[in-house]
Amino acid sequence: MIYDPARANPLFGNPLKTRDDLAKAVIDLFEPLLPYFSEGCARVRLGAAGAIFDRAAADLEGFARPLWGIVPLVAGGGAFPHWDLYRRGLANGTNPAHPEYWGDLADRNQRLVELAAVGFALALVPEHIWEPLDDREKKTVSSYLLRARELEFIDNNWKFFRVLIDLGLERVSVAFDHRKTLAYLDELEAFDLGEGWYRDGPVRRVDHYIPFAMHFYGLIYAVLARGDEARKDRFRGRAQTFAGDIRHWFGPDGAALAFGRSQTYRFAAGGFWGALAFAGVEALPWAEIKGYYMRHIRWWSAMPIADRDGVLSVGYGYPNLFMSESYNSPGSPYWALKFFLPLALPGDHPFWTAEEAPQPEFPEPVALKPAGMVAMHTPGNVVVLSSGQQHDKMLGANEKYSKFVYSTRYAFNIEADDRNFSAASFDGMLGLSDDGVHFRMRETLEEALIADDLLYSRWRPWSDVTVETWLLPENPWHIRIHRIATPRTLSTIEGGFAIERADFNADRSEHAEGRAIWYGQTDVSAIVDLSLHLRTGQAMSPIPNTNLIHAKTLLPQLRCEINPGSTLLVTAAMALPIHENWAKALENPPGRPNLDELERHSREKGVSVPAFALLM
Repeated sequence: MIYDPARANPLFGNPLKTRDDLAKAVIDLFEPLLPYFSEGCARVRLGAAGAIFDRAAADLEGFARPLWGIVPLVAGGGAFPHWDLYRRGLANGTNPAHPEYWGDLADRNQRLVELAAVGFALALVPEHIWEPLDDREKKTVSSYLLRARELEFIDNNWKFFRVLIDLGLERVSVAFDHRKTLAYLDELEAFDLGEGWYRDGPVRRVDHYIPFAMHFYGLIYAVLARGDEARKDRFRGRAQTFAGDIRHWFGPDGAALAFGRSQTYRFAAGGFWGALAFAGVEALPWAEIKGYYMRHIRWWSAMPIADRDGVLSVGYGYPNLFMSESYNSPGSPYWALKFFLPLALPGDHPFWTAEEAPQPEFPEPVALKPAGMVAMHTPGNVVVLSSGQQHDKMLGANEKYSKFVYSTRYAFNIEADDRNFSAASFDGMLGLSDDGVHFRMRETLEEALIADDLLYSRWRPWSDVTVETWLLPENPWHIRIHRIATPRTLSTIEGGFAIERADFNADRSEHAEGRAIWYGQTDVSAIVDLSLHLRTGQAMSPIPNTNLIHAKTLLPQLRCEINPGSTLLVTAAMALPIHENWAKALENPPGRPNLDELERHSREKGVSVPAFALLM
């Protein structure tokens, strides 16, 4: 038989229309893990690839993360036939005398992360995972959790993990000092950026950790915590406001915006919509919330996201270690099961009884000021212009945070070879080289402003080269303007959107002075030069396995060499599904904007992007 990667997806064939469909999905996602439980049930090892933490912590990750789906399933009345595995595993993993002991705890250690799922289970379904334990086992488990909560957690969303451990201990009547819980909650609230947004710690970035971590855990706290009503109201209020913005990170087909780190958590991105339901926050009409939620899981059900045996792979649209982070172990993707939180609600909850509503139409650009983004809804897609975020401490950080544009339909590429300038893709990005081999792109910023739907940034690819970039929407196009000041000659490559490549060279390209176009089987992607001196168009195919969604892609580019002094590059780029009126769009590219007017507007109306304006 020929391997069919879609059929390996445990969600394949599930219509994912009803609460029962989602309950089935949890079991279908869990069952491929059964052969990998260790004899003592405390370890679940799903592969040979490593992470920055030790194997015992990685095995704990494989054990604990499925609980994020199992617990709400059972809390809502669903059946899970394997609780014996979790009871045995919990007792053995926390027992220093057992061969499958998870290991001693330490500050900022990965075990602290995974124990949050245990706390969540104790808080919601103690009758399944706690009460059947004998007194000795209960003492062993509680001692381990009590040691964990005394340690230092990383200064970001990790601080919620102590809170979740504490919710579990409180539910099973284990005494502890609540002052540390309250201190962490105060510190988490200090990450509030306003308008419903947080930052994930003292960093210049916001990403999917805001919906699937900061808001997700805050809403769980709002439901499960005793007292603390004012804080719980604040958590609900921020989530209600945030929903109006984060919906612009989801396309009409359910795809989420591929942006930032930890993309291998996949449908965890939709967990925010389920958390709203869990906390009873009707931030949008229930029908609209349910539409965003259900479309998202259906989008994933059609993707080849699992290995042959149905175990979720590290990757995004397909198995791909290249886009992963150093903290991704083979068990990491199971944080995706946070998506299933609303299964804890009864079937007659208005979230479940509502009929799905389609995504509303947004004909005008939408400014997401705290994030330094402008969203533009195009056919089958949401295009998000971005300036004001950065992360320079991981593989692919520039591509994950610093491109000019991101998309729900056309995911970004990660550069595969930083010593091969001519083969680099630079989709949604400007690449520069001073030797024709190595290259730089936008990484960290010196300034980031948002003025209505105009974005401005100033950045230095080298200490003696300055680039100023303006971004503005022109639906379905967007425009990029780069003013480059350099003391030496530089080579430049600028890319449009990467689209899927077909086999047998079935796609068609067009490239000439000032433009390049790919006519794919599913989409058309174009880039047009609006500069006074036209660059050379090139239609290239990036190195395989560099795009998050498609293993093979096509990409239009503009290339040129710039001389010492000041150079102005002006670019228009767009991509559309093949069934849309792309021909009309190609015939009517935008004109070159007046830079003096844009510069004046950005200076007079621009405000520093809150995500970037970090107060140290």
